[in-house]
Amino acid sequence: MADAVIQTTNLSKELTSSLLRRKVRILSGLNLSVVKGETFGLIGPNGAGKTTSIKLMLGLMHPTEGKAEILGMPAGDKRALAEVGYLPENPYFYSHLTGREFLDFVGQLFGLERRERKDRASELIETVNLTEAADTQMRKYSKGMLQRLGIAQSLINQPKVIFWDEPMSGLDPIGRRDVRQILFGLKEKGTTIFFNSHLLPDVNEVCDRVGVMNKGRLIVQEEVKNISAGGNYKDLEDYFLEFISKSESESVSAAASAAPHDERAKPVKSEEEAKP
Repeated sequence: MADAVIQTTNLSKELTSSLLRRKVRILSGLNLSVVKGETFGLIGPNGAGKTTSIKLMLGLMHPTEGKAEILGMPAGDKRALAEVGYLPENPYFYSHLTGREFLDFVGQLFGLERRERKDRASELIETVNLTEAADTQMRKYSKGMLQRLGIAQSLINQPKVIFWDEPMSGLDPIGRRDVRQILFGLKEKGTTIFFNSHLLPDVNEVCDRVGVMNKGRLIVQEEVKNISAGGNYKDLEDYFLEFISKSESESVSAAASAAPHDERAKPVKSEEEAKP
């Protein structure tokens, strides 16, 4: 797709199981395009491959097969990463720093000048409602406060593309509302947004398109307006459950078909047939 900001082609990943000593495919043939200004939500059960997908797109993991491109550049390219904001599922913070000091540190990593770092930090602290705690050491932050700071640091460079992995994690209803408002603001600016979430009401409200992933495969993708035309997230929930159920049934059928002939179920003989 010519105007794709995020593009994956047959993106796949295998890991070697330390227990079974064999290769396990955790992502299979991901083909996905996200265009400029689009908000794409990737949903699926735990272990479906959502976080792996993001890490491969960012170059934090290397694919076994296929490729990913961001802004027309290979995954992990420094020029592309300079235009990306990333919130990991479990962000790590230097707990001895204050929130303001941490944002200044992240700004330095992106090469921002001192004045710009100061201005951006102050702006983002207000955006994520951390003004009162900005000069408190992060070791005293709650999980929700750390999540807000994680969102702030992902925006320090005014990115063209953001990747957020479970951005609503640890947030109370007020925090979730605030994050939705931030997302709406980013959409208005034309930012391309890719995020994973288990919270379907938020996905339904914010996303333009969703993809459903299960067992390492993207099984379906569709525009949200075609799923929940009335804006009811229950429609998205039904859609999600329907395709996960189909995927599970197909997996069971495929496993049964692949089983060796002598391991498949055999008809039970009657007592008369069993007599010699």
